[in-house]
Amino acid sequence: MIRLMFTGIAGIIGMLLILAGPTNSLGDGKGEELSEKRHISLEGQSNFRDIGGYKTTDGRTVKWGEVYRTGELPRLTDEDVAVLKKLDLQMVHNFLLEEEIAQRGQDRLPSSTQLVKNPIKTSADDLVLAVLEARKTGDFSVVPPDLNKEVHRVLAREGREEYAAMIRALSDPENRPFAFHCSHGVHRTGTATAILLSALGVPWETVREDYLLSNTYRAEENDKRIEQLTAEAAKNLGVPADEVDTANMVAFYILQGDYIDGTLEVILQEYGSMEGYLQKGLELSGQEIDILRQQLLE
Repeated sequence: MIRLMFTGIAGIIGMLLILAGPTNSLGDGKGEELSEKRHISLEGQSNFRDIGGYKTTDGRTVKWGEVYRTGELPRLTDEDVAVLKKLDLQMVHNFLLEEEIAQRGQDRLPSSTQLVKNPIKTSADDLVLAVLEARKTGDFSVVPPDLNKEVHRVLAREGREEYAAMIRALSDPENRPFAFHCSHGVHRTGTATAILLSALGVPWETVREDYLLSNTYRAEENDKRIEQLTAEAAKNLGVPADEVDTANMVAFYILQGDYIDGTLEVILQEYGSMEGYLQKGLELSGQEIDILRQQLLE
């Protein structure tokens, strides 16, 4: 107990990762094969993926083909929409604000898929404004390197109502297969996925690995964006591109495992455990949590 008090929340998270031991995050060791199964290839969205196949601490497995995490869906092609129809997608929860939807466009979905607008508005919006301004000039010096982690902290605190609504919706078999998304499938979606997988009993190290898959599936977009922003910064500063300090820029676009740890840190600090967060933070009953696990685990 003394050691836990000394090391604090970060120490507890580190201990959880150590106790979890080496993880077999994709279910049976066939990493590349299952990674392909996880990723749904779409021309208009690179980060659409199945959260199934992960092992829980009690030896069960998250069911495949039931829940998907993704980025925004306005740019889907007709062929992409046909893919979603083949998945038999029943419901999509969109975490974007109305003003974001107005700017980015409405989701393109099969006519049989129900769209539910579940916007998450938080105090982190001010942090995001700093990023939006930096994108105009390429100057990321005002964007703190730990911004991603802070956004996940804020979302765990302030997105509770929306995440509870999502969990209740996807627990109903009539709403599945089910997908949820924000803009890039990283912040609001990443926090949602971390909460959901943890509620199902997936080890935190696996939650981290799932979070980091956005680096894999968004690699081409990230590289292109960093290159564009570096060129813009170089032009504005009047220096060669290789002299631009891209540290904060890279810190924002290339995710690190400790970013999503911000979610768990807040949960442990304010609720003591994930179970406490589900029951007191999200106000899910014990019965609702049991139904969630019965529905999504095998």
